[in-house]
Amino acid sequence: MVIKDIESKLIITKFAMHGYNVHPSAIEILKEFRDELDDLIPKICRAVDGSFILTSDDILPILNEIRIKKKRDVEMRSVSLNGSALDVTPKESICVLKDVTGVSACEGNVDDFVAYFNSRFEKLSRILRQRFNSVSISNVKKIKSDNVEVIGMVKDVRETQNGNVLVELEDNTDSIRFIATGKLKDTALELMGDEVIGVTGVLRGNNIIADRIVFPDVPLNGNKKKKDFSIVFISDTHFGSKEFLEKEWDVFVKWLNFEVGNEKMVEVAESVRYVVLAGDVVDGVGVYPNQDKDLAILDVYGQYEEAARQIEKIPKRIKVIVAPGNHDAVRQAEPQPALPKEFANLFSNNVMNVGNPSLLNLDGLKLLIYHGRSLDDVVTKIPRLSYSKPQEAMVELLKRRHLAPMYGGRSPIAPEKEDYLVIDEIPDILHGGHVHTYGTTFYRGVFVVNSSTWQAQTEFQKKVNLNPMPCNVAVYTPGGEVVRLKFYGG
Repeated sequence: MVIKDIESKLIITKFAMHGYNVHPSAIEILKEFRDELDDLIPKICRAVDGSFILTSDDILPILNEIRIKKKRDVEMRSVSLNGSALDVTPKESICVLKDVTGVSACEGNVDDFVAYFNSRFEKLSRILRQRFNSVSISNVKKIKSDNVEVIGMVKDVRETQNGNVLVELEDNTDSIRFIATGKLKDTALELMGDEVIGVTGVLRGNNIIADRIVFPDVPLNGNKKKKDFSIVFISDTHFGSKEFLEKEWDVFVKWLNFEVGNEKMVEVAESVRYVVLAGDVVDGVGVYPNQDKDLAILDVYGQYEEAARQIEKIPKRIKVIVAPGNHDAVRQAEPQPALPKEFANLFSNNVMNVGNPSLLNLDGLKLLIYHGRSLDDVVTKIPRLSYSKPQEAMVELLKRRHLAPMYGGRSPIAPEKEDYLVIDEIPDILHGGHVHTYGTTFYRGVFVVNSSTWQAQTEFQKKVNLNPMPCNVAVYTPGGEVVRLKFYGG
């Protein structure tokens, strides 16, 4: 292609100096910033995550982050000039990088489903194409070599009579089957419908004899990031439930207010800048059979009033970030928008409502919040996983680079034109909840935390054999280390 546009050539040259190629879709966007290119391009190259050819999808979140930071800087300078009491306001710098709130365009028709699965496939296959040289499935039989590499979406997985595993893959050109033998069988049996993988192997007739199954996975993400503040992770408060553990909650709040705890605990509390609540803020109404018997507050508006009253106890120096879950008053299908204004307006000014999932930049830390409903599908599909170690199931989401890799399971998914559940940007922290148990780990530099609940075991949970681990709190400290706190009623 001959590029006649001088401005486009200039943009391409500037990116090439940093070792990147740039797609025409990104060039057209960058032309709107022609007076800022010398400042913008180095920032984009520092922030971009692993892509060699930068597309509009790569640069738009970065540009958005830069715009919001500039706006916040102007606002903070304005406040300073007006002589306001800056020490009362939380000194946070929050940028929403990805959130479906306000941009949902889903109508649920056939075209939406086609666009959704195309988006899922394109995003994940783009990640996989950086790892090996794949060909489209329709071209597999046309290549001269027996060794083939393909990328496809899992259509079917089944065991054969001779004990091997047969997997059918499809892309937007055709479908093909591969056979997993030996140790690869275990990996193949854990594949989920509609996740996107890569396969290498030898072509034999109409099938590929696989020698490797490649997940999109996250790359090694470097060392732990050190900051001058701490983040507290909680989830599943279930305000409005008879089983809400109010005494334990009050001890937690007193800790944040420096009223309880030893010297070391108080020191940790002093460094807390954010509290992040990953969904199921309230218990809801009609979520499961006979739920009314478990409710202390029978109407959902009253439950959110109680939630606002309880969260009001958290000191105003701390920013509270709230995402919804499947018990909250938003649509059940993921991605879920933030709480509607009639409920969000009940909370004080230090509370920020975001969608589920949402990707945020907290003072340089990328935080991905996902309530975690798909963990039910992951634990059910993979026998080696359990609810007692939820962090291991969350690691599987990172490996698959998707927050709900199985379509059509327990986690309903709205067919948005873009798949907001793909983990296309690597977070520093992945925070979830939903299963009412606690677990943390570091995976390839990503801190993974599943918060426990503030609700004791209900009668319904007893029937389904759910054993909660309530009132456990993870704190990500300034040194990048994790402190686990357990709160007891007093």
